[in-house]
Amino acid sequence: MPGYSLWLVPPPNSPVSDTLQNLISSTLPAKFPEEAASSPRLPKPQFFFRHVTLTSEIPPSFFKDKTPQDWLNSILWPSADSVSIKFEKVKSQEFFYRRCYISVDYDSVKHLAGLARARGVNDEEDAEGEKTQQWLSWWREAFGPHVSLMYGDVPISDEKLREVTEVVQEAGIQLSQEEKKGGENLSGWTGGVIWLVPSDGPISEWKPLATREL
Repeated sequence: MPGYSLWLVPPPNSPVSDTLQNLISSTLPAKFPEEAASSPRLPKPQFFFRHVTLTSEIPPSFFKDKTPQDWLNSILWPSADSVSIKFEKVKSQEFFYRRCYISVDYDSVKHLAGLARARGVNDEEDAEGEKTQQWLSWWREAFGPHVSLMYGDVPISDEKLREVTEVVQEAGIQLSQEEKKGGENLSGWTGGVIWLVPSDGPISEWKPLATREL
């Protein structure tokens, strides 16, 4: 993922934030060591921050006249209560960065992703502009909004995917159309924090240059 990326991460005080991070960094690598630690590109133990990627390929030239923080602050982000991320289903693709993930409802994040793309890549185009809308259609089909759980090179079988789903649900994550069973069910989050991350280097260096709370 060349250049910089804009991520949405859960609010730090949200229960879903710690739950997702524990799944990524400890629970899933412990229960599925082959799938979760299948590449030399991954730090050991596996570690990357829980997030939804809003857009990538932001060129460094965007920060020529501003600091990364000033650039991020210059964007008119929506209010926290207008952003509500909804989890859908645990899935797997034959792609390193989407080896295992929770898909996210497209409608719950499309406006935010469109704004990130318009301001970060499409020459300050309005979020409803033609290039941005075309990109959103492509993004929805090619990637789709998601929270990655495991990166890796090892294929995940249907049976293994069911096991991962059970572990995710046992942690309290509620997937769409799943009947609530009492206790704390985490079906997503509201608001969050925008991170500007250099995403073309090693995974261990994927840390925010600037952040902006919604």
